[in-house]
Amino acid sequence: MTAIRIDGKAFAAKLRERVGEAAMAFAQSAGRKPGLAVVLVGDDPASQVYVGSKGKATVAANMESFTHRLGAETSQADLLALVDQLNRDDAVDGILVQLPLPDHLDEQSIIASISPDKDVDGFHVINAGRLSVGQSGFVPCTPLGCMMLLTDRLGDLSGLEAVVIGRSNIVGKPMAQLLLDANATVTIAHSRTKDLAGVVKRADIVVAAVGRPEMIGRDWLKNGATVIDVGINRLPPEPGKEKGKLVGDVAFDEASEVAGAITPVPGGVGPMTIAVLLRNTVVAAHRNAGLDAPAGL
Repeated sequence: MTAIRIDGKAFAAKLRERVGEAAMAFAQSAGRKPGLAVVLVGDDPASQVYVGSKGKATVAANMESFTHRLGAETSQADLLALVDQLNRDDAVDGILVQLPLPDHLDEQSIIASISPDKDVDGFHVINAGRLSVGQSGFVPCTPLGCMMLLTDRLGDLSGLEAVVIGRSNIVGKPMAQLLLDANATVTIAHSRTKDLAGVVKRADIVVAAVGRPEMIGRDWLKNGATVIDVGINRLPPEPGKEKGKLVGDVAFDEASEVAGAITPVPGGVGPMTIAVLLRNTVVAAHRNAGLDAPAGL
């Protein structure tokens, strides 16, 4: 048995195309493009790359990109003042403060200062609360992307047993809530779960988000399980190479011998995150303008 490879890159490209069409239609109705503001504090190299790619993707999707680059010494008060300015700016529909922030800044306070209606990352406690009680709000981009891949592959998830490995506020908890909303039976597993491998092995759906390279192998999986690998880890470089190989939390080759379908790393969940960020921004633009959110997103 060889698992079907779930192509997140191709799915994300189609989603971005639909988002671009919705953004064009919005501009015709509202007289302006949807706007996404990204705030970067400091000079973390990975964050620099992420912010650059988000800006390019935003413009490619027919939206306005507003990038604010602040020095690493920026104070809490100055960052809060910028967020307040963006909250009041009608040209800005979505606000994203790139994490992690420098150590002297309080991430939770900064996230809490973003208007929930512009919180396209879905991290605000109000949006987390809306998700938990089934109200409409913004969902973190990575778990929402995972759900899109799952429903595209499996259709109705009712009655399926799902195990989410990882309990972060960014992936694990919202992922579990989305699966519950889709009528799956959900277990959240983590480092202190007894017989973790045994718990995972009974699952029809496995979402791995623990940050441990290739932790989940063939023996952990039920035959035919659908595996969504959120992890992205870089192994130590082989002799003569500058960078090590990128791998997920799942040992892809051996898991593919047992799973029914599986996302690769790279090319699986990763491309979905920015695509869903763009999707959330277009939805925010419609809501902020008093328009119905576009169908098919």
